[in-house]
Amino acid sequence: MFKSLFSAFFKKSPSLEAGRALYAAAVDQARSAPLYEQLGAEDTVEGRFEQVALHVYLVMRRLKTEPGAREVSQCMFDAMFQNMDDSLREMGVGDDAVGKKVRKMAESFHGRIAAYEDALAPDAPDDDLVRALGRNLFENEEAPAAPKFAKYVRSLDAALHAQPHARIAGGIVLFPPLEELI
Repeated sequence: MFKSLFSAFFKKSPSLEAGRALYAAAVDQARSAPLYEQLGAEDTVEGRFEQVALHVYLVMRRLKTEPGAREVSQCMFDAMFQNMDDSLREMGVGDDAVGKKVRKMAESFHGRIAAYEDALAPDAPDDDLVRALGRNLFENEEAPAAPKFAKYVRSLDAALHAQPHARIAGGIVLFPPLEELI
């Protein structure tokens, strides 16, 4: 009896594992060289954060369309900000400042979610997404790279929605090659 209680206590949550796997996949996509070489993503700390935030958001957007996936989505969000916390500590940011910086990043992330959700609404003008991406990814609503990025985001969003929910909720997501999305 004690052994089964002990093993049940340390049993891993399927939602936690799925959220972590989805986060890792989103980070891999956000770090893919073609985003920087072909689409003009900025290869800076801030630029990489923007790419991670965008890709995590798109997977979370897919998860929200399905009942029962809220826990996986929350675990993905938690994995993202635990990683941000760990990264700041590795960079030498002091304990007192880490919480404030992570909180600011979370607020920024929520702001981006709102902007992207509005821009991806079915009745939103096409240029809303271009402006939102320009503002967030390039700090310029009229950035020359933003229209191509908007095409990528719309194509990726459609590709994610075409994937089976059970597979994504189970922690498996496929990001098509960039050439297929632009």
